[in-house]
Amino acid sequence: MAATSHTLQPQRTIDELKELRALTGTPDGAQRVAFTDTWAKARDWYRAKLAELPVQIEMDEAGNLWATLKGQSEREMLIGGHLDSVPNGGWLDGCLNTLAGLEVLRRIAAEGTPPVTVRLVDWADEEGARFGRSLFGSSAASGTMNPDDLRQLVDRDGIKLVDAIARFGLSLDTVKQAQRQLKHAAAYLELHIEQGPVLESLDMPLGVVLGTFGVERHAIRFTGQSAHAGSTPMDKRRDAFGAAAKLGLEIREIAKRHGGVCTVGSVITKPGIVTAVVGQCDITLDQRHLDADELAAMLQEAKDASQRFADEEKVTVEWQPLWRIHPIPFHPDLIEMADAAVRETCGVSHRLPSGPLHDAAEVARAGVPTVMLFAQSLRGLSHAKEEDTKEEHVALSVQALDRLASKTMDWIARQQ
Repeated sequence: MAATSHTLQPQRTIDELKELRALTGTPDGAQRVAFTDTWAKARDWYRAKLAELPVQIEMDEAGNLWATLKGQSEREMLIGGHLDSVPNGGWLDGCLNTLAGLEVLRRIAAEGTPPVTVRLVDWADEEGARFGRSLFGSSAASGTMNPDDLRQLVDRDGIKLVDAIARFGLSLDTVKQAQRQLKHAAAYLELHIEQGPVLESLDMPLGVVLGTFGVERHAIRFTGQSAHAGSTPMDKRRDAFGAAAKLGLEIREIAKRHGGVCTVGSVITKPGIVTAVVGQCDITLDQRHLDADELAAMLQEAKDASQRFADEEKVTVEWQPLWRIHPIPFHPDLIEMADAAVRETCGVSHRLPSGPLHDAAEVARAGVPTVMLFAQSLRGLSHAKEEDTKEEHVALSVQALDRLASKTMDWIARQQ
């Protein structure tokens, strides 16, 4: 059984999380938006911590920051996360994994040369908060990014992404050269807060992530006929909102039937005045599931329902795809090791999917065996200053990540 070394200091991780919060936060929350001065300040602070270790530090072509502890083998165990935050974010989202990973790296380094090379990565712009493009650095490293899709992106101040990253010496012409970083990767570990209510509802401190949900995201337009709200009888109306409202309720039942999640996140009506029947209603639909077949079934049922409700309301319906990603299951061996690490740490474990996407998903898409650990989130809140996790659960998560790292290094070494 892998044991947590006495040199591991989980309390140091908690203290450093608070130190980072004080350095880069305001009363409204974390302000480490990627490619800003505050993010750069956080990076400098983090580099100074890494510089105390016998590691090589480099920033790659996509802005990802790497610390490499050479091992007896060139095969690599990666531990990753992200320092960047959303505006007014929480004190744990992203930076828990980079700082817990730092503590694990300290423990491994203190024990001499590890059996495999260990690398800690701070991925650039996981959140996509400024330009709307999440997983910037990890998608460049995985090779799934199409740089041309990003060339015209601007923030709300009109600053182009290409200009923002140029301040840090980066160019979309060369970002995909970051793929070289995964050449020797044999496993990838990531710790994150759950950002949801499941573990808290089960009274469990930690969980093991089975994979990330596949996503189907669509824009749907119902088109009827605008008419006077006072003079148009109910049976003569072609109410676009009526059809959209029915679909908004039905997708909840679709999600329940299939064990997934479905969300109508935006509704826009035209002409949008109190005295007119809605002639056009645009909605967005986000559907997620860990199983590809179930996700496809949810999508088809939603499309069938939209047509049925359109017919009932005497309107038409059109669908436009916005974005999709296949479900990404994590590696079964690493899931078992993660489960054992959690049980050894706190006695109980729970396996669950991740609704949000993470950098881990991009690494897995590149073919690297991957797993994630979740720490309980209080009230399920994240991307808000109210985000929180009990400090004892933070400490347990550092211990579990450390145990998982030891198991993973042994697993990689046995494969050689």
